[in-house]
Amino acid sequence: MSVKPMVRNNICLNAHPQGCKQAVLNQIEYTKKEKAKYAKLAGKHKQIKNVLVLGCSNGYGLASRIVATFAYGADTIGVSLEKEGTEKKFGTPGWYNNLAFDMEAKKAGYKSITIDGDAFSDEIKTQVIEAAKSNNMKFDLVVYSLASPVRTDPSDGVMYRSVLKPFGAEFTGVTIDTMTGTIKTITAEKATQEEADATVKVMGGEDWERWIDQLSAADVLEKNCMTVAYSYIGPEVSQAIYRRGTIGKAKEHLEKTAKILTEKMKNFGGQAFVSVNKGLVTRSSSVIPIIPLYLSVLFKVMKEMGNHEGCIEQINRLFAERLYVKNKNGDASVPVDENNLIRIDDWEMSSEVQKRVNEIMPKVNENNIYEVTDLIGYRHDFLATSGFDIEGVDYEKDVERYDVI
Repeated sequence: MSVKPMVRNNICLNAHPQGCKQAVLNQIEYTKKEKAKYAKLAGKHKQIKNVLVLGCSNGYGLASRIVATFAYGADTIGVSLEKEGTEKKFGTPGWYNNLAFDMEAKKAGYKSITIDGDAFSDEIKTQVIEAAKSNNMKFDLVVYSLASPVRTDPSDGVMYRSVLKPFGAEFTGVTIDTMTGTIKTITAEKATQEEADATVKVMGGEDWERWIDQLSAADVLEKNCMTVAYSYIGPEVSQAIYRRGTIGKAKEHLEKTAKILTEKMKNFGGQAFVSVNKGLVTRSSSVIPIIPLYLSVLFKVMKEMGNHEGCIEQINRLFAERLYVKNKNGDASVPVDENNLIRIDDWEMSSEVQKRVNEIMPKVNENNIYEVTDLIGYRHDFLATSGFDIEGVDYEKDVERYDVI
């Protein structure tokens, strides 16, 4: 049967197997070209042997796995929690993404082990360690890119749920219906302390630290191993609901955890970093107040300036110009800001880009939205996260629900 996108309240409820596969192939092809470009600029591209990606199936995690393998020659283990396709039901986008990546990696001669399960659990941590040991793998890089609304703490079995809420007072902001362009106002209630604490438990650095502790104890981290977690800061217009709200508290905890982990990893030369990435369309960002409007304007400005990036462009630049750049002495050196953060959101947060975005946002209305924003581009990215609106895919053709071959 053929399949069309089912969208409700800025959430796409289904996925297209062939579209997901083609999106992965496109990212792989882009990465191969970037590898050749950087090799010409800086000599031989650095090789890393083994990479673990926690949250490997979508967005920045998927892009990290692609770059690790197809630019840096790494075998990978990826962990994600997805629903598989069956003869009667379509799988989640991430499930199809994982199938496509595994297929292409193995075709190119790389080891690709995908573990489906709850990455917050100690059971999955044990499975990863066993897979690493049985395949003689020690990780050069551990990418922490988990995004989940809930986490069960293995220590006490309690399930915690994250919320996106402000502190002090409720937050009212506008958002855009991705498919219609309708502008509406939505309100988020202020958070309680209990909700804030639960959000830190889910989205802070506690699980990241638990992963590194267990991987280190099992001796599956290579000498000079790096680990990086992904974060976002964003513009002033979103701060009340995001960085100064419950999610911001979790991100602050994540950043403090990086310092703790670097201290713990000193004995084998390891380092931990938080990379602040650019705002992009993800399955979660589409439902955050103000963010769809902001990103629609941001995309228009950055495309006009010629410095717009998607996930795969960001991660290629992160690896080549941050994680594996060498200083003047030829030594590895990761450039960070005064807070020890990698800032790969530098183009987004430049004064010129933010000035132009701030000039446009107050002027947006339903009559001019397609002229002053890039809603068309935003909508494409939104649909593409589920395998729709991908060039070269025949969406009238019947597809199997359970495969991407």
